[in-house]
Amino acid sequence: MQKARKPIEIKISTVVAISAILHETDPAALDKALKDMTGGVSDFFEDEFAVLDIGALDASGAGIDWTALVALFKRYRLNAVAVRNAPEELHAEIAAQGLSIDSGAPRPQQQEAAAEEEAPQPAPAPAPAAVAAPTQAAPVAQATPAAATMIIDTPVRAGQRIYARGADLVIMAAVNNGAEIIADGSIHVYAPLRGRALAGASGNTGARIFAASLEAELVSIAGVYRTFENGHPPELAQKQVQVRLTGDRIDVLAINTSK
Repeated sequence: MQKARKPIEIKISTVVAISAILHETDPAALDKALKDMTGGVSDFFEDEFAVLDIGALDASGAGIDWTALVALFKRYRLNAVAVRNAPEELHAEIAAQGLSIDSGAPRPQQQEAAAEEEAPQPAPAPAPAAVAAPTQAAPVAQATPAAATMIIDTPVRAGQRIYARGADLVIMAAVNNGAEIIADGSIHVYAPLRGRALAGASGNTGARIFAASLEAELVSIAGVYRTFENGHPPELAQKQVQVRLTGDRIDVLAINTSK
């Protein structure tokens, strides 16, 4: 007897989106910036999801033409799915466009400050009391730390996308052209790195990319990216390299460089 098929199944899935940080909303200015960014290449973005971050806008993003903005990104094969850092008074008009509200995660500095504010104040020292006989302290169970590294032993083929959420990514084999590897932490590839590599995907500017041989078409750290249409630095050929973010610039350096 054939088992009846369910009309729908819900499974956990990881969706990675590009973060588009807007510093202005004029469609003409954004169109020119995107055209310069992509060099007119029609498939620079491959129908990827985009989160529009308006946290840097003056006046909290008031007066945005959401219809025009979504259509503009669509022309460049970016599908806007959510808006980040939007004030509450804009939530209704954003939702009316079918976009989700992404409040964004607090930055590490904010988390540290919150922890300091919430830390309990030490209680005043009690008055001396009679000393009781010592008792045997109960053993304290040690928490097992969560895994912070994803390890891949096999080659990453064209069309594959691997995302190490909340972790570093270590790949022991080659990453091929057309593959995409992503990590919230750093990326380590102990073989040729081709395709795309995006480290610090959740905004970690201290993340890095390490590769035995860098042959990638695109590298990115915390949303800042660099492409290699004109080839890779010849002085780094056949060398182990690291990719790091310096300010708003992506640097590619030989490992153990003194610079």
